[in-house]
Amino acid sequence: MQAIILAAGMGKRLKDLTKDNTKCMVKVNGVSLIDRMLHQIEELSLSRIVIVTGYKGSELTDYIKTLGIKTPIVYIDNPIYDKTNNIYSLSLAECELTEDDTLLFESDLIFDSSIINELVNDPRDTLALVDKYESWMDGTCVTLDEDDSIMSFVPGSKLNHDNDDIYYKTVNIYKFSKEFSSKYYVPFLKAYRSALGENEYYEQVLRVITDLGREFIKAKRLNGQKWYEIDDVQDLDIAESIFTPDTDEKVKLIQSRYGGYWRYPKLLDFCYLVNPYYPPKRMLDEIKASFDTLITEYPSGMRVNSLLAAKNFGVKQEHIVVGNGAAELIKGFMERISGVTGFIRPTFDEYPNRYAKEDSVYFISDNPDFSYTADDVINFFDKTDIETLVIVNPDNPTGNYLPKKDILSLVEWAKEKGVKFLLDESFADFSDEEDNTFIKEEILAKYPNLYVMKSISKSYGVPGLRLGVFATSDEGCIAGMKKEVAIWNINSFAEFYMQIEEKYKKDYALALAKLRAERARFQTELSRINGIRVVPSQANYVMVELADGISPKELLKTLLVKYEILIKELTTKTAGRNYLRLAVRNTEDNDALLNALRSELENR
Repeated sequence: MQAIILAAGMGKRLKDLTKDNTKCMVKVNGVSLIDRMLHQIEELSLSRIVIVTGYKGSELTDYIKTLGIKTPIVYIDNPIYDKTNNIYSLSLAECELTEDDTLLFESDLIFDSSIINELVNDPRDTLALVDKYESWMDGTCVTLDEDDSIMSFVPGSKLNHDNDDIYYKTVNIYKFSKEFSSKYYVPFLKAYRSALGENEYYEQVLRVITDLGREFIKAKRLNGQKWYEIDDVQDLDIAESIFTPDTDEKVKLIQSRYGGYWRYPKLLDFCYLVNPYYPPKRMLDEIKASFDTLITEYPSGMRVNSLLAAKNFGVKQEHIVVGNGAAELIKGFMERISGVTGFIRPTFDEYPNRYAKEDSVYFISDNPDFSYTADDVINFFDKTDIETLVIVNPDNPTGNYLPKKDILSLVEWAKEKGVKFLLDESFADFSDEEDNTFIKEEILAKYPNLYVMKSISKSYGVPGLRLGVFATSDEGCIAGMKKEVAIWNINSFAEFYMQIEEKYKKDYALALAKLRAERARFQTELSRINGIRVVPSQANYVMVELADGISPKELLKTLLVKYEILIKELTTKTAGRNYLRLAVRNTEDNDALLNALRSELENR
């Protein structure tokens, strides 16, 4: 068996990285793609490696000579690489294709070695390596029947995204038997080139052969093995986080993305906090039905969007402002206040991090749950001269919750003291207490010192829309914040969501009920695991304390690398103590985490 590698392309989308090098010389974690691939192929003890070069061909050839590859290498030059596509590059090696069984690779791939080992050892002689299609993938896909026969090759431009669940993406690694190449592929390759020219793709030849209805080629499905195709700098960034051998670096690279984990389809994210049971499918279908309009039309300005938010929450338009996520509004509010400000610790760091430390006073509970009451807060801050008090309720990461009557007592205390009171109720809807919101006109009107923040992303499970609201009867504050944000600070999808949201209030109530029930089950199962103590929570997350000897950072790395589960460790928030914060997801996902924790902790 031999290998053929197509390495003639220019890699224009990698811009400066391929200005002086070929695409396959780009490095992932310090090792070039071609270096990694050739050493993986070397382990197979093949008869030879055929490399079709083109752009910067001499530089590539000279570079490969430095890699110490012992398998014989044959180079074929594509002199018109800039005028042709990969069908022409492969046609230059058509004689070689007919001389031996072949593993065919494109050179811009990075993959686990187990992939090609399994491909070689599979008794089927002609195979296309495929993986379940994900939305971020680009290029040719296939459809399969139950016995892995390829029913059709579908170019990327012809994908029907209503049928995404039936597609498998070609990994661009193939095994061709000598007979398949000689009798079918090469003759069809010549005919296809003759009819349609050189600016085509070799997969099109496979499509024609498949359309004949003969099962010449089967699919080999991947089952969780890692691979990535690198076409641009974002692909490179993701590949580095997937394939780094350094577990500390892997955690750092993935955490530093602050989201975007849909590019990691097998990753279970227990770090970021959303509502797993909302929005309902009917709402999503309604948004999809308006997709064309929403993506091609400007959204309304701030005045209209404030009107929509006011309608949904039942307050005056002058008392509410809509943000591009709560983060935009947090920044706006924290920049407007001055003087000494009181914070609870640990809490959502976006608030204290937005304020000068020298003007900050922190209340830290001295019990293992970091819990506190309204009286605790009043007794502490009564002794200080603060101008603003910030409280997240339920608090993040503890899940500590103050009932509505206790928050009202704090608001009354703050009013008497002349203190501005910022209440973040982003997680309040998840608590067991119903009707606990402070975004009500009668409450805001009575307490002009009250400022209420709410993340729609978290409560309503739509983080991609980036929506938040901020409400107060301090009309000067609202007017000032509206002036400081861009007139189109939210997009048309977010505006449309606010437009239709009221129709789905019953669905939202059902989603909250499901979340509360699943949270109770999740906490019970967590408490049964050796080495875990559960802190009671009224939010959509649970803080747990690990027993002495269990490192949160090491457990984070283990869960990420071994199980592809991302969690939040809290050592920096809790003065080095052994705490984690775990999002509450749906039952299936929560069970995956529970099983992983049992495996790692109960037999240690």
